[in-house]
Amino acid sequence: MVSFLDREKSVAPPGYSRWFVPPAALAVHLSIGQVYAFSVFKAPLVERFDSSLTAIGVVFSIAIVMLGLSAAFGGKWVEANGPRKAMFVSGLCWTTGFAVGSLGVATGQLWLLYLGYGVIGGIGLGIGYISPVSTLIKWFPDRPGMATGMAIMGFGGGALIASPLSAELLSRYADTPAEAIVPSFLTLGAVYFVAMMLGALVIKVPPADWKPQGWEPSPAVAATAAGEGVSVERAFRTRQFWLLWIVLFCNVTAGIGILEQASPMIQDFFAEVGPAEAAGYVGVLSLCNMLGRFVWSSTSDVLGRKRTYIGYLGVGAVLYLLIAVAGTGSVVLFVALTGVILSFYGGGFATIPAYLKDLFGSFNVGAIHGRLLTAWSAAGIAGPLIVNVIADQQLAAGRSGAELYTFSLVLMVGVMVVGFVANMLVKPLPATAAAEVPADAEPDAGARVQQTQESGR
Repeated sequence: MVSFLDREKSVAPPGYSRWFVPPAALAVHLSIGQVYAFSVFKAPLVERFDSSLTAIGVVFSIAIVMLGLSAAFGGKWVEANGPRKAMFVSGLCWTTGFAVGSLGVATGQLWLLYLGYGVIGGIGLGIGYISPVSTLIKWFPDRPGMATGMAIMGFGGGALIASPLSAELLSRYADTPAEAIVPSFLTLGAVYFVAMMLGALVIKVPPADWKPQGWEPSPAVAATAAGEGVSVERAFRTRQFWLLWIVLFCNVTAGIGILEQASPMIQDFFAEVGPAEAAGYVGVLSLCNMLGRFVWSSTSDVLGRKRTYIGYLGVGAVLYLLIAVAGTGSVVLFVALTGVILSFYGGGFATIPAYLKDLFGSFNVGAIHGRLLTAWSAAGIAGPLIVNVIADQQLAAGRSGAELYTFSLVLMVGVMVVGFVANMLVKPLPATAAAEVPADAEPDAGARVQQTQESGR
């Protein structure tokens, strides 16, 4: 079983269709995307632990921080060991997180919930998130944006499955939701373990002599430093990496600020909107988040990554300003504006791996992507903090309704402008800085063929 997980055992045989790879990636991303539905358990957990919303919300924050950290530190390991072993480890961690978390709930030990769902589960999130990315890029060098979008949209859409499923389990397993948390956690863990193991079973890397039929890299790509491929250590020291870090941080900070506060925000903007309508609004935002990951990342294959991010950040800044100025005018307008912003939020996640591939090549793209995701960890703290702290200050000053968020929205315009400027400063890596890949480094089979194709050798 252990040898079956090795990269060498996962090389695709002749006749293997690359279209098996996106569903395998989706199996993982739809599973770990449950983290976006964690709020379903917040009220029952508050009742079970007799705690505050803030104390329970820390579980989600820990998971997101660990996602970014494990992706950063585990990215190189994922590249070296292949997607199958990475998906297997991710499934073990994610399932163990539910098991340890349920033990904490059963015994009334909140720290075990932090350790289980937050730390151990968060490690599974990070490893699982990046595990299929570089493999998809190698299978789809002709359409990398579309390929990564197909998988990463699963993370955005995981809540659409997990939210109603979790609610159903909580209503069926016991008389009260608080009593049903433990069996619900264990059921979800078992379901996700099976799905992620199936994904690990199906996933394969391309053989050394494989490329899409009739595809040849463009001369522009072959002439750049990316044609050789750049090691993660080299990429980490470049100006381009840190500019993209700022770009991702700004895009995520702005989007997650709305996502985390979506339900109370729309109710504060419009008195006629109740909890049920607000819940439906959250579902609409999740759908926009999911669709944006596929639609906009696929569009980037045509427009180019830089132009696509000009849209995310430039148009996004204008939309935030419109919400601040005229957001109270119409519920439909408010939903439309925030829905587009959330589609940009999701699209940013799905487009960034292809952007990295364009700049740094395929040699260590998974590891580079992992390190870049620390921007997500930072934004996961910054975005909600900006919105919540300013709203609390406005409440203390006696304000209410949309006034709670006006300053936050204007501040988000500035955040998007900073990201816009950073994106405009991104330039191709100079050919003279090409590949400082160690002489003894051995990329996987897919990376070797990609380097060969793109360098014209």
